[in-house]
Amino acid sequence: MSISKESELIGMKKVSEAVAYTLKEMRNFAKPGMTTMELDNFGGKILNDFGAKSAPYVTYGFPGWTCISVNNEFCHGIPSDKKILNEGDLINIDVSAELDGFWSDNGGSFVLGTDINKHQKLIEASKEILYKAIHNIKGGVRISDIGYLIETEAKKRGFKVIKNLTGHGIGRSLHEEPSEIANFRDRYNLTRFKKNSVVAIETFISTTSTYAETLKDDWTMVGNKGGYMAQHEHTIIVTDGKPIVLAEMNEIWN
Repeated sequence: MSISKESELIGMKKVSEAVAYTLKEMRNFAKPGMTTMELDNFGGKILNDFGAKSAPYVTYGFPGWTCISVNNEFCHGIPSDKKILNEGDLINIDVSAELDGFWSDNGGSFVLGTDINKHQKLIEASKEILYKAIHNIKGGVRISDIGYLIETEAKKRGFKVIKNLTGHGIGRSLHEEPSEIANFRDRYNLTRFKKNSVVAIETFISTTSTYAETLKDDWTMVGNKGGYMAQHEHTIIVTDGKPIVLAEMNEIWN
């Protein structure tokens, strides 16, 4: 969507507060021995308290409030009462929601407890690259140039990017134009970021894989060559200068 009046800005700020606070609190609540369903239900209660609805459930019938992916799962992991979290797990939580007709999306990967499996370098790369990408976005910038920046920064750090997972426009629905904000230079994408538009910018930084494949549950995605992936995401408003980071209170950059 494009922000054209104050009420739209207020609406986007409200729903972004809901998803950002939910993500932050879920990250703080996660403990070894907990199931991913317990963690998801905790997040669902927070969204309910805001009056917000789970975006993946409303849009796609996703079987959970939030997507919780663990270790080799890259994204869209289904919350389960059989999946127990352990010390050192690489966890990704993606929270998106609808509130009063406005939609926002954010996510982040983190290590549960002590980094015994050495995932922190991957996580820091994803966070730093997202920060750099977002702060290079303004009206008129080519989407493909941001993709090039993300891939170049990943390679500098010894990592790869996932080419079939992308950021996207958002605001009045979960996925809007521009439909693909890729993590690499897509030379066929001549689209430019537009001032006042709302977009969800995501990094998909991986150790070995370059594509994500869907498992038999029709939701969970893993790497085509295995390994691990870190994802971080913010919903932003594009301006002529520094973007407005709507989900900044999720504290994924802290």
